Amino acid sequence: MKPTLYAPGLALLLLAACGGGESRTLIQNKGSDTLVNVAQAWAEAYRQVDPTVVVAVSGGGSGTGISAMINGTVDIANCSRKMKPSEIEAAENNGVEPVEFVVGYDALAVYVHPDNPIESLTLEQLRRIYGKDGDIERWSQLGVKMPEGHDEIIRISRQNNSGTYAYFREAVLGGDGEYKLGSRDMHGSKDVVDLVGHTPGAIGYSGLAYATDEVKLVPIARKEGDPAVAPSVETASDGSYPIARPLFMYTAGEPTGKIKEYLDWVLGPEGQRILREKGYAPARAVVN
Repeated sequence: MKPTLYAPGLALLLLAACGGGESRTLIQNKGSDTLVNVAQAWAEAYRQVDPTVVVAVSGGGSGTGISAMINGTVDIANCSRKMKPSEIEAAENNGVEPVEFVVGYDALAVYVHPDNPIESLTLEQLRRIYGKDGDIERWSQLGVKMPEGHDEIIRISRQNNSGTYAYFREAVLGGDGEYKLGSRDMHGSKDVVDLVGHTPGAIGYSGLAYATDEVKLVPIARKEGDPAVAPSVETASDGSYPIARPLFMYTAGEPTGKIKEYLDWVLGPEGQRILREKGYAPARAVVN
Protein backbone atom coordinates (compact mmCIF):
# COMPACT_ATOMS: atom_id res chain seq x y z
CA MET A 1 0.00 0.00 0.00
CA LYS A 2 1.51 3.34 -1.06
CA PRO A 3 1.18 6.56 0.99
CA THR A 4 -1.87 8.47 -0.23
CA LEU A 5 -2.11 12.26 -0.54
CA TYR A 6 -5.71 13.32 0.01
CA ALA A 7 -5.42 16.91 -1.30
CA PRO A 8 -2.85 19.57 -2.18
CA GLY A 9 -2.14 22.25 0.43
CA LEU A 10 -0.84 22.61 3.92
CA ALA A 11 0.14 19.92 6.42
CA LEU A 12 -1.36 17.02 4.48
CA LEU A 13 -2.10 13.74 6.17
CA LEU A 14 -0.48 10.57 4.88
CA LEU A 15 -1.46 7.00 5.58
CA ALA A 16 1.47 5.01 6.93
CA ALA A 17 3.00 2.70 4.36
CA CYS A 18 2.37 -0.26 6.59
CA GLY A 19 -0.08 -0.91 9.36
CA GLY A 20 -2.74 1.33 7.81
CA GLY A 21 -3.87 2.77 11.14
CA GLU A 22 -1.31 5.48 11.83
CA SER A 23 -1.51 8.87 10.18
CA ARG A 24 1.45 11.13 9.51
CA THR A 25 1.62 14.85 8.94
CA LEU A 26 3.43 16.02 5.81
CA ILE A 27 5.06 19.45 6.07
CA GLN A 28 6.01 20.88 2.68
CA ASN A 29 9.19 23.01 2.85
CA LYS A 30 10.50 24.74 -0.29
CA GLY A 31 12.74 27.58 -1.45
CA SER A 32 16.29 28.80 -0.98
CA ASP A 33 19.12 26.67 -2.39
CA THR A 34 21.37 28.21 0.26
CA LEU A 35 19.24 26.57 2.95
CA VAL A 36 18.35 23.34 1.19
CA ASN A 37 21.20 21.23 2.65
CA VAL A 38 20.54 22.21 6.26
CA ALA A 39 16.78 21.97 5.68
CA GLN A 40 17.27 18.37 4.54
CA ALA A 41 19.43 17.67 7.60
CA TRP A 42 16.72 19.13 9.84
CA ALA A 43 14.07 17.02 8.14
CA GLU A 44 16.07 13.82 8.59
CA ALA A 45 16.87 14.53 12.24
CA TYR A 46 13.27 15.43 13.04
CA ARG A 47 12.10 11.95 12.10
CA GLN A 48 13.69 10.78 15.35
CA VAL A 49 12.01 13.58 17.30
CA ASP A 50 8.49 13.01 15.95
CA PRO A 51 8.06 9.94 13.74
CA THR A 52 4.51 11.07 12.88
CA VAL A 53 5.89 14.05 10.89
CA VAL A 54 7.44 13.89 7.42
CA VAL A 55 9.15 17.10 6.22
CA ALA A 56 9.47 17.19 2.41
CA VAL A 57 12.26 19.57 1.36
CA SER A 58 12.94 21.01 -2.10
CA GLY A 59 14.94 23.93 -3.47
CA GLY A 60 14.35 26.08 -6.52
CA GLY A 61 15.28 29.47 -5.09
CA SER A 62 13.88 31.88 -2.52
CA GLY A 63 11.42 33.44 -4.97
CA THR A 64 10.03 30.01 -5.84
CA GLY A 65 9.47 29.16 -2.18
CA ILE A 66 7.80 32.49 -1.46
CA SER A 67 5.45 32.10 -4.45
CA ALA A 68 4.50 28.60 -3.29
CA MET A 69 3.80 29.84 0.24
CA ILE A 70 1.63 32.66 -1.11
CA ASN A 71 -0.27 30.21 -3.33
CA GLY A 72 -0.82 27.78 -0.48
CA THR A 73 1.17 24.86 -1.89
CA VAL A 74 3.84 24.76 0.83
CA ASP A 75 3.76 25.18 4.60
CA ILE A 76 7.20 26.78 5.03
CA ALA A 77 9.18 28.87 2.54
CA ASN A 78 12.97 28.99 2.95
CA CYS A 79 14.50 32.33 1.98
CA SER A 80 18.03 33.73 1.94
CA ARG A 81 16.64 37.29 1.74
CA LYS A 82 13.72 39.18 3.20
CA MET A 83 10.43 39.12 1.34
CA LYS A 84 10.09 41.96 -1.14
CA PRO A 85 7.32 44.56 -0.67
CA SER A 86 5.76 43.30 -3.91
CA GLU A 87 5.67 39.75 -2.52
CA ILE A 88 4.09 40.91 0.74
CA GLU A 89 1.47 42.81 -1.26
CA ALA A 90 0.79 39.73 -3.41
CA ALA A 91 0.40 37.63 -0.26
CA GLU A 92 -2.03 40.09 1.31
CA ASN A 93 -4.03 40.23 -1.92
CA ASN A 94 -4.28 36.45 -1.70
CA GLY A 95 -5.46 36.59 1.91
CA VAL A 96 -2.09 35.48 3.32
CA GLU A 97 -0.28 37.22 6.17
CA PRO A 98 3.40 36.11 6.00
CA VAL A 99 5.14 35.47 9.32
CA GLU A 100 8.93 35.73 9.35
CA PHE A 101 11.40 33.61 11.33
CA VAL A 102 15.16 34.26 11.35
CA VAL A 103 16.63 30.76 11.60
CA GLY A 104 20.36 31.53 11.21
CA TYR A 105 23.04 33.65 9.55
CA ASP A 106 25.25 32.98 6.55
CA ALA A 107 28.53 34.42 5.34
CA LEU A 108 28.00 34.96 1.61
CA ALA A 109 31.46 33.88 0.50
CA VAL A 110 33.38 35.04 -2.56
CA TYR A 111 35.15 32.15 -4.28
CA VAL A 112 38.05 31.99 -6.75
CA HIS A 113 40.12 29.17 -8.21
CA PRO A 114 42.90 27.88 -5.88
CA ASP A 115 45.56 29.00 -8.40
CA ASN A 116 44.44 32.63 -8.07
CA PRO A 117 46.94 34.48 -5.83
CA ILE A 118 44.56 37.29 -4.86
CA GLU A 119 44.67 38.01 -1.13
CA SER A 120 41.57 40.16 -0.61
CA LEU A 121 38.92 42.34 -2.26
CA THR A 122 36.92 45.38 -1.20
CA LEU A 123 33.19 45.79 -1.67
CA GLU A 124 33.92 48.52 -4.20
CA GLN A 125 36.17 46.20 -6.22
CA LEU A 126 33.41 43.58 -6.22
CA ARG A 127 30.98 46.21 -7.47
CA ARG A 128 33.39 47.14 -10.26
CA ILE A 129 33.66 43.46 -11.22
CA TYR A 130 29.95 42.58 -11.12
CA GLY A 131 28.14 45.91 -11.54
CA LYS A 132 26.60 47.12 -14.78
CA ASP A 133 28.97 50.10 -15.05
CA GLY A 134 31.94 48.31 -13.50
CA ASP A 135 35.27 48.70 -15.27
CA ILE A 136 37.24 45.72 -13.91
CA GLU A 137 37.40 42.94 -16.49
CA ARG A 138 40.85 41.46 -15.91
CA TRP A 139 42.73 40.23 -12.87
CA SER A 140 45.75 42.32 -13.86
CA GLN A 141 43.66 45.44 -13.17
CA LEU A 142 43.72 44.35 -9.52
CA GLY A 143 47.47 43.76 -9.57
CA VAL A 144 46.97 39.99 -9.71
CA LYS A 145 49.27 37.94 -11.94
CA MET A 146 47.34 34.92 -13.13
CA PRO A 147 48.67 31.84 -14.92
CA GLU A 148 49.13 32.52 -18.62
CA GLY A 149 45.86 32.67 -20.55
CA HIS A 150 43.63 33.25 -17.52
CA ASP A 151 43.74 37.01 -16.98
CA GLU A 152 40.10 37.53 -18.01
CA ILE A 153 37.69 37.58 -15.05
CA ILE A 154 34.93 35.05 -15.62
CA ARG A 155 31.97 36.11 -13.49
CA ILE A 156 29.84 33.34 -12.01
CA SER A 157 26.47 34.46 -10.66
CA ARG A 158 23.02 33.08 -9.76
CA GLN A 159 19.72 33.23 -11.59
CA ASN A 160 17.45 36.11 -10.72
CA ASN A 161 14.92 34.05 -8.73
CA SER A 162 17.65 33.34 -6.18
CA GLY A 163 17.72 35.07 -2.81
CA THR A 164 21.51 34.95 -2.98
CA TYR A 165 21.40 36.89 -6.27
CA ALA A 166 19.08 39.47 -4.70
CA TYR A 167 21.10 39.84 -1.51
CA PHE A 168 24.42 40.22 -3.36
CA ARG A 169 22.85 42.90 -5.56
CA GLU A 170 21.61 44.80 -2.51
CA ALA A 171 24.75 44.42 -0.36
CA VAL A 172 27.41 44.84 -3.06
CA LEU A 173 25.86 46.62 -6.06
CA GLY A 174 23.54 48.86 -4.02
CA GLY A 175 19.75 48.72 -3.78
CA ASP A 176 19.18 49.96 -7.34
CA GLY A 177 22.34 48.42 -8.79
CA GLU A 178 22.23 46.16 -11.81
CA TYR A 179 24.46 43.27 -12.79
CA LYS A 180 26.84 43.52 -15.72
CA LEU A 181 25.80 41.37 -18.69
CA GLY A 182 27.85 38.34 -19.63
CA SER A 183 28.02 36.41 -16.36
CA ARG A 184 27.42 32.68 -16.19
CA ASP A 185 24.25 32.33 -14.13
CA MET A 186 23.89 29.08 -12.23
CA HIS A 187 20.79 27.36 -10.86
CA GLY A 188 22.19 26.43 -7.45
CA SER A 189 24.79 27.33 -4.83
CA LYS A 190 26.73 24.10 -5.38
CA ASP A 191 26.84 24.74 -9.13
CA VAL A 192 28.58 28.09 -8.55
CA VAL A 193 31.29 26.54 -6.40
CA ASP A 194 31.81 23.59 -8.76
CA LEU A 195 32.25 25.85 -11.80
CA VAL A 196 34.67 28.20 -10.00
CA GLY A 197 36.73 25.19 -8.90
CA HIS A 198 37.12 24.09 -12.53
CA THR A 199 37.68 27.55 -14.07
CA PRO A 200 41.04 29.23 -13.30
CA GLY A 201 39.92 32.79 -14.13
CA ALA A 202 36.55 32.57 -12.37
CA ILE A 203 35.03 34.41 -9.44
CA GLY A 204 31.70 33.51 -7.86
CA TYR A 205 29.60 34.04 -4.75
CA SER A 206 27.70 31.45 -2.74
CA GLY A 207 26.91 30.41 0.81
CA LEU A 208 29.86 29.52 3.03
CA ALA A 209 28.38 26.09 3.70
CA TYR A 210 29.14 25.11 0.09
CA ALA A 211 32.91 25.68 0.39
CA THR A 212 35.13 22.80 -0.75
CA ASP A 213 38.84 22.10 -1.06
CA GLU A 214 38.50 22.86 -4.78
CA VAL A 215 38.02 26.61 -4.27
CA LYS A 216 39.64 29.50 -2.39
CA LEU A 217 37.76 31.88 -0.08
CA VAL A 218 38.59 35.57 -0.54
CA PRO A 219 38.65 37.85 2.55
CA ILE A 220 36.53 40.98 2.02
CA ALA A 221 37.08 44.56 3.30
CA ARG A 222 34.27 47.09 3.60
CA LYS A 223 36.46 49.77 2.01
CA GLU A 224 40.05 50.47 1.04
CA GLY A 225 42.20 50.62 4.17
CA ASP A 226 39.84 48.51 6.32
CA PRO A 227 40.95 45.04 7.43
CA ALA A 228 39.87 42.23 5.12
CA VAL A 229 37.79 39.63 6.95
CA ALA A 230 37.52 35.98 5.96
CA PRO A 231 34.05 34.40 5.88
CA SER A 232 33.36 32.05 8.79
CA VAL A 233 30.63 31.08 11.22
CA GLU A 234 32.23 33.39 13.79
CA THR A 235 32.52 36.44 11.50
CA ALA A 236 28.94 35.94 10.31
CA SER A 237 27.78 35.81 13.94
CA ASP A 238 29.60 38.95 15.07
CA GLY A 239 28.87 40.91 11.88
CA SER A 240 32.52 41.61 11.07
CA TYR A 241 32.29 39.89 7.69
CA PRO A 242 30.88 42.51 5.28
CA ILE A 243 28.53 40.19 3.37
CA ALA A 244 26.84 38.33 6.22
CA ARG A 245 23.07 37.90 5.99
CA PRO A 246 20.16 36.48 7.94
CA LEU A 247 18.39 33.34 6.72
CA PHE A 248 14.61 33.12 6.94
CA MET A 249 11.67 30.79 7.04
CA TYR A 250 8.20 32.17 6.25
CA THR A 251 4.78 30.75 7.01
CA ALA A 252 1.32 31.83 5.88
CA GLY A 253 0.04 33.22 9.17
CA GLU A 254 1.13 32.17 12.65
CA PRO A 255 2.07 28.48 12.55
CA THR A 256 0.10 26.04 14.69
CA GLY A 257 0.16 22.36 15.50
CA LYS A 258 2.89 20.23 13.99
CA ILE A 259 4.27 23.11 11.90
CA LYS A 260 4.80 25.24 15.02
CA GLU A 261 6.37 22.32 16.85
CA TYR A 262 8.79 21.79 13.98
CA LEU A 263 9.79 25.48 13.79
CA ASP A 264 10.25 25.59 17.56
CA TRP A 265 12.59 22.61 17.26
CA VAL A 266 14.54 24.23 14.37
CA LEU A 267 15.08 27.31 16.56
CA GLY A 268 15.86 25.22 19.62
CA PRO A 269 19.23 23.82 20.76
CA GLU A 270 19.22 20.69 18.59
CA GLY A 271 18.11 22.42 15.39
CA GLN A 272 20.59 25.24 15.87
CA ARG A 273 23.44 22.77 16.52
CA ILE A 274 22.67 21.08 13.19
CA LEU A 275 22.69 24.49 11.49
CA ARG A 276 26.13 25.28 12.95
CA GLU A 277 27.50 21.88 11.93
CA LYS A 278 26.43 22.67 8.34
CA GLY A 279 28.52 25.86 8.31
CA TYR A 280 25.99 28.52 9.29
CA ALA A 281 25.87 30.84 12.29
CA PRO A 282 23.06 30.03 14.72
CA ALA A 283 20.24 32.50 15.28
CA ARG A 284 20.34 31.67 18.96
CA ALA A 285 23.15 30.76 21.34
CA VAL A 286 24.06 27.09 21.23
CA VAL A 287 25.62 25.33 24.20
CA ASN A 288 27.97 22.48 23.21
